[in-house]
Parts: sequence; C-alpha cells; structure tokens
Amino acid sequence: MINHNHRFRSPNGLGGIELALIAHNHLQFILEISVIIYVGIMFLLNIVPISLSLVLFIALVAGLGFCLMFGMDALFLFLPLSHYEFTHPYGPIAILAVVTALSALPMMKEVGIKITHLRLFIYLIIGFITVAGGLMHRSFLILWFLGLLIGFFIISKSFRQKSAFTVKKVFTVVIVGLLGFGALEFLSNVLDMSILSPLLRISRIEQYSLPSISMVIKNATFLGHAQGSCYWGTECLGGSDGYISLPISLVLMFGLPFPLFYGILVSKKDVIDYMLPGIFGVSFDFGYGFLILLLIWFVAVLFIGFKTLSIYREKREKDDRKYLGREALLIGSLAAFIAQAVVGLFIMNRSINGTALLTFIFLSAMIVSHIMVMKK
Repeated sequence: MINHNHRFRSPNGLGGIELALIAHNHLQFILEISVIIYVGIMFLLNIVPISLSLVLFIALVAGLGFCLMFGMDALFLFLPLSHYEFTHPYGPIAILAVVTALSALPMMKEVGIKITHLRLFIYLIIGFITVAGGLMHRSFLILWFLGLLIGFFIISKSFRQKSAFTVKKVFTVVIVGLLGFGALEFLSNVLDMSILSPLLRISRIEQYSLPSISMVIKNATFLGHAQGSCYWGTECLGGSDGYISLPISLVLMFGLPFPLFYGILVSKKDVIDYMLPGIFGVSFDFGYGFLILLLIWFVAVLFIGFKTLSIYREKREKDDRKYLGREALLIGSLAAFIAQAVVGLFIMNRSINGTALLTFIFLSAMIVSHIMVMKK
C-alpha cells in the first residue's frame, strides 16, 4: 500500500501561499534535516567541554548499549518474538563508539595510565558485537570489519605506530571471516533456519541485481527518473519518490505530503532499497546530477576530517592536550563515516537509507563540525 492521499495545505490566513521552509518532497526534507543536524552538532561540540575521560566514558557506555541491543535482536531470531534489525541503522554508530574508545588508549598510555584491562574490555565488546551483529545480518560484518580496519589504520598513522596492516593480520581477518560465514551456513542447515544462510543472501543479490541495474540505467535522468518508471506507474513523480528517504516515522511525525511505503520493503522496494549499491538508488531517485554532488560532498567531508585530524596531532605532539577528546572522537567518526559510505554507496543501498541515512548525516556532521572548533 502506498499513501499518496495527503497533501500539504497552507494554514488559514496565508492566502494559499505555501511556506517556503516546508519540504515538498523527500530530497528537500533530507536537505532540511541535514542542516538542522549540522547546526545542532556544531553548537553541541562547542558548548560541551569534551575531555578525553568524558569521550571514553560515553564511548564505553555506548558500546555496552550496542551489545545489549544487538544481543537482544540476535536472541529474538531463535524465539517467536519480533526483532528490530538494529544493525543496519546503528552499526556505524557502534563503529564510532569502539574506534573512539580504541583511539583513546594510546593517548592514555602516553601519560602513563595502564590500559591493559581497558583494552581487553574493549576487545570483549568488539567480539560480542561481531557475533551478535553477524547473526543478524551478514552484510553487517562487511561494514563492521571495514570500519575496524579503517579505524586501526587511522590510529596507527595518527600516533606514528607501525602499520596496522600486516600480512599476518590480513590473513587472520580473511580466515576468521571465512570461518564465520561457514559456521553460519552450518547453523542454518542444522537448525533449518534459512535466515542465517549467507549463501541465500548472495543468491538474492544475484537474483535482483541485474534487473535492478537495468531498470536504473534505462530510466535514470539528470534530475530524477523517467515519469511512470516506478512500479506504481501513473502515480510516479519522476523524482524523490521515496526510494531514498529518511525514516517513515519522521515523515509521518511532521505530516508531510510524501509518497510513503507500507509493507512492500521486501516484496517490491528492495529491488532499489538494498539489493543495489547506493549510487544506483541515488541516481534513480534524485538523478545523476545529485549523485555527482553527493560524491563531491563525500570527498569534501573526508578532506575536512583528515585536515583537522592533522592539526589535532600537531597540537598533541607539542604537548597541547586540550583537544585529546576531540581527536579521539574525530578518529571514530571518520572510521564510521568512511565504512558506511563505502558499504552504502558501493555495496548495499540499505546501509544509507531510512534510519541509516539519518546516521550517515549525523556522522558527517560529527566530522565537519570540528571546523568551528578549530576556527574558534
């Protein structure tokens, strides 16, 4: 079912003139929410005193919270209870939490604080999230391992350590990944639970990918897609039809007049939603022009993030410890943002759609907001 029935009507006394700030399609709504998030994060990072101890405490609490969330979700797979699939929308924030905590360790070691037990505690959190998230979604493992590898790489470069990538470590990660996928396939056969099977997921991607790519290439335009190319036909808007959107609950909360999806995520919408890389979903719904702008924005966020990180490192190496908490937070944000962008844009659209899109905007704001801090 698709709801096209409600349309925005101007409040009485406005003479029928629509308010300029009220979004009239999904793209406008995404941009307006992005501005609100950016402004909010910028003020937050400048108002709250961000010490290293505060950042580490919040990161550890968040890590334990994600253990609980992902653990309950995975447990519900084996019980006749509904689950919420937290891994896609909140997986990148879990990366932010654990990489931030890991980046705080060498800073603490520099000032003579013993970190052995704390390091073990963080690794236990990482191990639990790996198992629970992997049971829930195999695609989460790609995001998770990529985020951790990027995090270790940035940490090693920021603190001038030996490279985080060695032949032994890469080989170990590959073996662990293969064993994990094999164990899941074995469990799916023993327990007769096809939902656990990685091979089933791969076959579904194969089933949908080629028809989806063909659909996008034939119908995508510079500003959207060909009128009527949506599967609901004549009611197709020709752009911003909701294939890429913020959470439906957020749209409903503001009573916005957008086309909304109900109950078709798996049966219809997943052709564009998560069986296709995000660059195709963005191209189809918003056009090639917006895709180009999105990729430019992605590169700009990375440039800002790494440039700011180099400034933080210079200050730390000059014994200025004022920005240690911000540096750890920035490292975690960069690792999470890059991992989500790579997976969402080039592997699976679902990782940057719906609630995950809100997470994506939040992580980018956590990087760009450091500009205001440095200028101050």
